Amino acid sequence: MKKILTLIFAITALNCFSQNEESVQFLIADSNHAVNIFIDKNTDSLIVWAVNELADDIKEITGKRPEIVTTNKVSKKGIYVGQISSKLFQSKNNQKELENQWEKLSIKKEKDNLLIVGSDVRGTVYAVFEIAERLGISPWKWWADVHPLKKENLSLYLPSKGIVEAPSVQYRGIFLNDEDWGLQPWAAKTFEPETGDIGPKTYEKIFQLLLRLKANTIWPAMHPSTRGFFTLSGNKEMAQQYRIVIGSSHAEPMLRNNVDEWKPKIYGDYNYFTNKSQVDKYWQERLDELKSAQNETIMTLGMRGVHDSKMEGAKDLKESIAMVEKIILNQREMLSNTFKKPLSAIPQAFVPYKEVLELYDNGLKVPDDITLVWPDDNYGYIRRLSSLEEQKRTGGSGVYYHISYWGRPHDYLWLSTTQPGLIWYEMTKAYQNGAKKMWIVNVGDIKPAEYDTEFFLDLAWNVNSIKSDGIDEYLKNWMAREFSAAVSQESALIMKEYYRLAMLRKPEYMGWSQTEPTTPVKFSDFSEEESLNRIKAYENIVQKIDELEKLIPEERKDAWFQLMVYPVKGAAYMNYKFLYWNLAATISDVTQKEKYNTLATQAFEKIQELTRFYNEKVSNGKWNYMMSMQPRKLPVFEAVKKTENSKEKSRKITDRIYIQANQFTSKNDTENYQWKTIQGLGYSNNAVTLFPFTQRYFKNEKPSVSYEFEIGKSGDYEIEVRLLPTHSNNFDHEIGIQVDGKGTEFFKINTKDRDKTWKENVLRNSAIVKIPASNLSKGKHIVKIEVNQTGIVLDQLAVYLAAEGGTYEIPLK
Repeated sequence: MKKILTLIFAITALNCFSQNEESVQFLIADSNHAVNIFIDKNTDSLIVWAVNELADDIKEITGKRPEIVTTNKVSKKGIYVGQISSKLFQSKNNQKELENQWEKLSIKKEKDNLLIVGSDVRGTVYAVFEIAERLGISPWKWWADVHPLKKENLSLYLPSKGIVEAPSVQYRGIFLNDEDWGLQPWAAKTFEPETGDIGPKTYEKIFQLLLRLKANTIWPAMHPSTRGFFTLSGNKEMAQQYRIVIGSSHAEPMLRNNVDEWKPKIYGDYNYFTNKSQVDKYWQERLDELKSAQNETIMTLGMRGVHDSKMEGAKDLKESIAMVEKIILNQREMLSNTFKKPLSAIPQAFVPYKEVLELYDNGLKVPDDITLVWPDDNYGYIRRLSSLEEQKRTGGSGVYYHISYWGRPHDYLWLSTTQPGLIWYEMTKAYQNGAKKMWIVNVGDIKPAEYDTEFFLDLAWNVNSIKSDGIDEYLKNWMAREFSAAVSQESALIMKEYYRLAMLRKPEYMGWSQTEPTTPVKFSDFSEEESLNRIKAYENIVQKIDELEKLIPEERKDAWFQLMVYPVKGAAYMNYKFLYWNLAATISDVTQKEKYNTLATQAFEKIQELTRFYNEKVSNGKWNYMMSMQPRKLPVFEAVKKTENSKEKSRKITDRIYIQANQFTSKNDTENYQWKTIQGLGYSNNAVTLFPFTQRYFKNEKPSVSYEFEIGKSGDYEIEVRLLPTHSNNFDHEIGIQVDGKGTEFFKINTKDRDKTWKENVLRNSAIVKIPASNLSKGKHIVKIEVNQTGIVLDQLAVYLAAEGGTYEIPLK
């Protein structure tokens, strides 16, 4: 039976790059031989490495490894790889389109040959890995054990005109962060015990992954659990070997890892007001080290505290602004003097994170050639974007984005549940508002954020590669590549629901606790009916996971567990634990109460069992210590205690009308802006907003959408509108709500700083507006919602009797 299944999957394991009417075919290998790969004898060592990786990939699929041959001209049939400057391609007509370009690539079939050409080293490497992926090789081949499926005959299908691509964003990469519970212990105890830390052996695997994902930048791990990147011999050399650009976070100016490298006993206080000479000396030491190295870098400028805290020494906002401006000028002088280059030739970034954004908004001047890297609010909503004037800056702008976070109101370090539709919307919006220089995503420990990481980096490479109505198709194609086309549709539906359920409440938030300061868990706001419905929703996807597992090829079983089973079941069991605990508290029947308490206990034990399997059994223990089920040991991760009757049983609510945002009956588009749906965004999975995303205010005729509903009896009602908690530069998102053509009421949407409302909003991914609708008559009614600017996203509406009040969930109907 196993042999039959393997044969079926070998035949059906197509991916999104499969044959179509307009494609051309190039035979890579058949039952007799594999095609040769030709390179110039002077080929850069990194390209040689990538070519050997491709040859190994082909061998893993077909059993036949292409021979790598050096030559100085294109003649014999085969694959030719090199930079445009190579002698191989000097007579070719594609030279002009690649000359003096950043990481541009060209892949074309010409007669009997396949020409793989890059404008530079990284462009060429990306072209090689584009071929590998089109042949069915996952970038997660090593990092998630997505072993290639065997095929005797292997062909590459390309568009008839070939592929010519260049990155949408210049610097694209990841930030390794909060690595204390996964990446660091795994590296120290399992993968690189000889270093006892995240060292060059681990970074080599990370850099190889980045190149397969067409990324080029790393912000290294920097927590107190980890030694500073530059302090471990071989780290910066490994970055140079793989041509990875080294940057650093908002808290690490001048590429210094303060939590490990700033030694108060040696340097004194990290205070520029009282200890300028020692701080300058500390920064200059790193510059002197880099002066003799060959690394590409991006210098983060400015100054905060030693770790993620505000700058020391300033008495007030005015003094902080003046000092940061002075620090930036001093840092730039140090850079210019050390590297003997014009400042415009030294990549520099300024990240206005947390309190630093307040400094910027209050007049902090940042030199024009420095890249402004706008942060999100740590929960996926970008806090600010460049204005039209700021978009003229020569340094451009970028984004620092989170799909993993430690901090208030609550961490989400365990599972990766940021909705891909939210990543798509926020990053596409950023790009349309000029953020094209640098995109960095905080991925935590890398695992289990594989899908969201690749989604983010694919957008960074080609912002047009995923459309607003193509997010589901992208997920389906990803599943086909990772597991096979035979399970791609069902797998994609499972993950879409996984993300949607977490959009309403992440698994880490199910204890209704918060942190900084940490509070104990408490009963949730879910009603009895909502709890049972949510349990059922998770049971459905868990059941489908178990059914599909029987169809997964043996060589992909470990990948299936890492990418599908652990996140989906982990999220389900965390929900079961708290939802059954809640239900036990609302019921008086002793037998049923005991049953619910037992189910809550079992759910906790299932998480333990699942995590043990991840660490000890998957891939023969390869990932031991990578997965923690209780990062920071927060209360939400503990077992719950048996409950007595302590929660009031909620009433069953009737006569409730639910409307999803895309179910509008009419819309008013204006001034070249149109209302459109974004697939897989919001709890509705179909949130609506104005396209395009460029910032625009509407003062006269405002864009609007209208919804119709019908009530069965007259009375006093309440209309609830749920929006995503997006931000505007000036805290001035506003909607107007009009019922049955009467007067419009206006509501401010944005919160400022990290207040109580903002915390509630990000924990449930919803900004909620309620408007009373008194004395509504039986029959049909119309509610019209207008907006004052772009960037406002409508998700759901509900209409209910005012006396009954709202509910936590507006379900899909």
